[in-house]
Amino acid sequence: MANWQNNPGGGFYPGQQGYPPYPPGANPGYPGGNPGYPGGYPPPPGPGFAVPPPTAPYGHVPPQGGMGAMYGTNYAEDPMADEVKGFAFNDVSIRQGFIRKVYSILMLQLLITFGMVALFSFNANAKQFALQHTEIVWICMIVTFVLLIAMACCTNVRRQAPMNFIFLMIFTIAEAVLLGFVSSLHDEKYVLMAVGITVVICFSLTLFAFQTKYDFTGMGTYLFVAAIVLMIFGLITIFYHGKTVTIVYSSFGALLFSFYLVYDTQLMLGGKHKYSLSPEEYIFASLNLYLDIVNIFIYILSILSASSRD
Repeated sequence: MANWQNNPGGGFYPGQQGYPPYPPGANPGYPGGNPGYPGGYPPPPGPGFAVPPPTAPYGHVPPQGGMGAMYGTNYAEDPMADEVKGFAFNDVSIRQGFIRKVYSILMLQLLITFGMVALFSFNANAKQFALQHTEIVWICMIVTFVLLIAMACCTNVRRQAPMNFIFLMIFTIAEAVLLGFVSSLHDEKYVLMAVGITVVICFSLTLFAFQTKYDFTGMGTYLFVAAIVLMIFGLITIFYHGKTVTIVYSSFGALLFSFYLVYDTQLMLGGKHKYSLSPEEYIFASLNLYLDIVNIFIYILSILSASSRD
C-alpha cells in the first residue's frame, strides 16, 4: 500500500494523468458546476464527432442552405421551386389582363372600321368620292399587305411599343377605308344585314370558344390547308363568274373564318388548351381576331348581295 500511495501515477493507465482540474469559478466541493449536467461538466467530445445543428424554434421554417441542407429536413420539397413565378401564362391575373388588353384594342379597331363602313354606305358624297377615286383601293391593298407581312413575320415590330400600335393603327385605317369602298358598292340594307349577322355569329362563336371543352388549338394545320383551298377557289372565281359560284365560295369562306375565330380565341385564352399565345403577343392576337371578323363580314355581305341578283 505504501508503494502504491507513494508512486505517482502508479494507479492509472499509461498516458492518463488523472482528472482535469476544475474550471475557474467552479465550486470544487459541490459535484455539479452546471445544474443541467448532474455530476459536473460534460466531457469534451472526442475527435471525429460532429456537433449536430441547432433545431429551429417551434413555428419557424428551417433554413434551406448550410448545415440544414446537409442533414436534410422533414419538410416536403416544393415541385415548383425552380419555376419562375409571375411569368407563366396560366397565371389568372396575367391571362385576364392579356384578354382585356386584346379586346380593348379589338373594340377600337372595330369602331374605326365599321364607322368608315357606315360613312361610305349612308353618305352620298362619300359614295361619289369612292366611285371617282378607285386608285385609293389599290393603295390601301398594298399598305395592308405590307403591314400585315411585317407584323406577322417580324417579332420586334409587333412587340415593341409604340411601334406596334402605330403599325396596327395604320393597318386598321387602311383596312377600314378599303371596306368602306367595298361597302359603297352594295345596297345599304344588305350592309346593315351583314353587320347584324356578323355581330351575332362572332358573339356566339366567342361564347362557344370560352365555354366549350373541345380544344381547337390543334387544328392550325387543317385550317391552313383549308385557307389554301379557299385561295385557289377564289382565283377560279375570277374567271368563272356566277351567282351559284359566288354563294358557294362566300359560304365556304364564312365557314372557314368562323373556325378561325374559335381557333384564335382559344389561342388567346391559353389555360388548359394545347397551344397558346405569349402575353407579349397582344397586338398579334388582336390582329388575328380583327381579320377573322372582317372576313366573316365580307363573305356574309357577298352572300347577301349575290342572293339578291336575278
